[in-house]
Amino acid sequence: MSKFIPLSIPNFEGNERKYVDDAIDQGWVSTGGAYITKLEEELAKFLHTDNVAACQSGTSALHLSLVQAGVKPGDVVLVPPLTFIAAVNPVKYQFATPVFIDCDNSFCMDPVKLASFCEEECAWDGTVLKYKDADVKAVVVVHVFGNMADMEAIMDIADKYSLKVIEDSTEALGTHYTEGKYAGRYAGTIGHFGAFSFNGNKIITTGGGGAVTSNDPKVVDHIRFLSTQAKTDPHFYIHDEVGFNYRMTNLQAALGVAQMEELPEFIRRKQANYELYKELFDGFEYGKLMPFREGTSSNKWFYSLNIDREKVTASMRDIILSLREKGIETRAIWGLINEQKPYQGEVNYKLEKAPYYAERILNIPASTQITEEEIRYVADEVKQLLEKLANG
Repeated sequence: MSKFIPLSIPNFEGNERKYVDDAIDQGWVSTGGAYITKLEEELAKFLHTDNVAACQSGTSALHLSLVQAGVKPGDVVLVPPLTFIAAVNPVKYQFATPVFIDCDNSFCMDPVKLASFCEEECAWDGTVLKYKDADVKAVVVVHVFGNMADMEAIMDIADKYSLKVIEDSTEALGTHYTEGKYAGRYAGTIGHFGAFSFNGNKIITTGGGGAVTSNDPKVVDHIRFLSTQAKTDPHFYIHDEVGFNYRMTNLQAALGVAQMEELPEFIRRKQANYELYKELFDGFEYGKLMPFREGTSSNKWFYSLNIDREKVTASMRDIILSLREKGIETRAIWGLINEQKPYQGEVNYKLEKAPYYAERILNIPASTQITEEEIRYVADEVKQLLEKLANG
């Protein structure tokens, strides 16, 4: 196959051009316009929540959530090490301190270790959780690759210690529980705040862009206010709070409205393509396709192959470059955030699973427009390469 198969690219099969042209024709192209409101309404309807504020990016959604959660300089925020660095950088924007809590086998934060940290390393006076002399204010929980974290356990811990939970659902739009206490609840609507991303590689895109929601619709109104420079009186430019230039543009929202019309089909394709990959890798000796949490319906945004490192010792870089020569784009999971230069001095708590998976996970092509022929080609080439490396 001579065609290049990308990892994850946007899919414009619907009314994207029509709606963008309409926004241009109306002259509403910047941080105001009907498409912004329409996108917020469609997201709220899809997520079965009361209020959603569109914003500039998933990162800005997380930052606004931390601001609204009252995270201040010197406070502690509990974060994951195995995710994209944008999930943790907003903690630094607030001059707060991240503490890294290990993941479980879903790649998401391990509630057992979260509870252990709170119980064994912190002091609880019935009102405030203290780590050394600092207030522990919040937990950032990332639903990695569309895999739902164990929100029942995490929310129980947060409730016990009065912690604000910020769900980083930037990869999990459409993922929801099908069983248990939160059956029917979507990623981003269970914690105190939910952040979403519409970057070009996400399941839907606005080019850039994001959104934020909360369990309190009035809080979302205030976040929307903060995202537009906190204009108390927009006509006379009165500002009573420090605001941010974090608003989504109407052109971006026009793309998003069209993408929302296609989202259910995109999720269906992601799920079907995962099942085909699962069938093709079934019984493979040198790598296992990672599952998603039982009792949930995942959007299956990314597919993760867990390479058997006892048999395949080649570097991930060599594996990725070899597959690129075959026209297949893949990627490593992430470099651990706690090992990045800005975070090397921060506290890590019992990190075991995160470094284990960081050395083993290979993400394989997952675009919504990938064909069955391409999936079979990817699986064949990956299996042949790993078998060759294991026996070479």
